Amino acid sequence: MIDEILPGLFRIRIPLPNSPLKELNSYVIKSGDRSLVIDTGFNRDACFDAMVCGLRELGLEPSGTDFMLTHMHSDHTGLISRLAHENSKVYFGRIDARVFDGGIDWRPIMAYAILNGFDEAELKAALTEHPGIKYKPVSVPEFTLQDDGDIIGVGDWRLRCLLTPGHTAGHICLFEETRGVLFSGDHVLYDITPHIESWLYDVNSLKDYLDSLDRVRDLPVNLVLPGHRSSFTDLSGRVDELKRHHERRANEALEVLGDSAMSAWDIAARMTWKIRCDGWDRFPIAQKWFAVGETIAHLRWLEGEGRIHRDATGKVAVFRAC
Repeated sequence: MIDEILPGLFRIRIPLPNSPLKELNSYVIKSGDRSLVIDTGFNRDACFDAMVCGLRELGLEPSGTDFMLTHMHSDHTGLISRLAHENSKVYFGRIDARVFDGGIDWRPIMAYAILNGFDEAELKAALTEHPGIKYKPVSVPEFTLQDDGDIIGVGDWRLRCLLTPGHTAGHICLFEETRGVLFSGDHVLYDITPHIESWLYDVNSLKDYLDSLDRVRDLPVNLVLPGHRSSFTDLSGRVDELKRHHERRANEALEVLGDSAMSAWDIAARMTWKIRCDGWDRFPIAQKWFAVGETIAHLRWLEGEGRIHRDATGKVAVFRAC
């Protein structure tokens, strides 16, 4: 399905089967010279068919189309090797592009997950079912690397790259100041909250995310176009809501912790999650991965704020309130 948002700007709705995200918003800026597609969908036939049909309906050919990937996740990058023509430029942030240099080294991530309470067998199952692994690009083209402040020109559009780490380390939003349009990727969503997780101790992803929210909050934006669900207009109001949400989640983790010493796994198992499932034991293993990763992000932030203490001297790390 295609929606015209502004003259020359369209949204192609890419289905994400069996994903709670439901759809990806792939944006197309159509120009008489070269057009630009922002984000692609999973490397799945249902995504590919929707994208090809949408581009065909817009009268676009791959040879005249360039691509911008807002961040590394497979629901945004998965189709790039199937869509990009040899004449296409593929713009991608320098930081997230490093993931594709040699793939993700999962060994330190797995070790950290086990340290935070994952059973090794469940961990392997979680990674097997992880959509980011199952539906990643089969190969990657040459990237035109982007840094904070770089400008991507498409017709009379001037898209300024804004580095907004948190959801991923190298997430990039695109700001078109003349029109007051922000392509927010997964940095600011309206109907749902972006997933913030942490799988390496030296990364305080929630702090990065909150700082990045502050960076975009007061931009002169008339329209926010996110990677999923609905567009919206009140950027500052939504940023404030997201910050309150994460404060509530951090406080919930503290309430679960109480006076006990608990692992991230055990804390996650006792927190509330918007998933139709009768208890933690019945959570799909991939959802346990997301839940524990999000819990770690909040615990790591609380530790950085001096509100909890982490003891990693044992086989499994535990947290205590200060």
